[in-house]
Amino acid sequence: MDTFILILQSIVQGIVQGITEWLPISSTGHLKLLNAIWPMAISESFGEVFEVVIQLGSILAVLLIFFHKLNPFSKKKTDEEKKDTLHLWGKVLIASVPAAVIGLLIDDWMNSVFQQNVLVEVGTIATTLILYGIGFIILETVALKTKINGFEQMSPKTAAGIGLFQCLALIPGTSRSGSTILGASILGTSRTVATEFSFFMAIPVMLGASGLKAAKMLYEVLFENMVITSSEWLALGIATVVSFAVSVFAIRFLMGFIKKHDFKVFGWYRIALGVVLILCLVFCRSVFK
Repeated sequence: MDTFILILQSIVQGIVQGITEWLPISSTGHLKLLNAIWPMAISESFGEVFEVVIQLGSILAVLLIFFHKLNPFSKKKTDEEKKDTLHLWGKVLIASVPAAVIGLLIDDWMNSVFQQNVLVEVGTIATTLILYGIGFIILETVALKTKINGFEQMSPKTAAGIGLFQCLALIPGTSRSGSTILGASILGTSRTVATEFSFFMAIPVMLGASGLKAAKMLYEVLFENMVITSSEWLALGIATVVSFAVSVFAIRFLMGFIKKHDFKVFGWYRIALGVVLILCLVFCRSVFK
């Protein structure tokens, strides 16, 4: 029965991860609320690994959907198109540097601040959900002029600027996709370019984070006697696969949605979720442990 419940929780975790990783609504906020309502029966150390490694499924979805666009060696592309693809990868890497450097420098400090005080973490998530929700509503109300309608029009300087916005996602509740889409839009990109570039930026950042966590976990299993049960391995595998499948749907949904709609609905949703978290803190803070 316990294994069945863990499998069911893994499926739900994968669904939530797959949806909220790509929509600009904060995967951290949703997973924190989910784990407060229905905590998984896994060790704390494995839980930290679990939250990061299941992101691999989400990244594989991006690689699948955009494989042709991201493949500089495709035989179906002209030499000019291959060159443009390599330039795109260069911009993605430029945009990934700020978050990678700052993340490595302050990761331990951030963990000490938030993981040791769950009320501070949840309060921060609620605040950033609301603030960035307001940001999306203001962005769409002001309707900034679009200057960049294709990746070939994006300069390395603009890519670096979007990368700086990605650093904001180190604060819980910000949403990596939320901060990068908002930043790219402020810097003059179209909704499509902002959204796709946000997806592409996730590849090196999330692959790096997931890879490091996975490597650390294997090291601890092999050399530091870390024990991972068969049920935990099963849960990790199921959640990763589900995250991949749901991410495919979520990415395609968002790309279709933004062709006809703006981001205001996500702004209002973020504000509503932030208010829910604040109410939980006020009236039932004991659920956050």
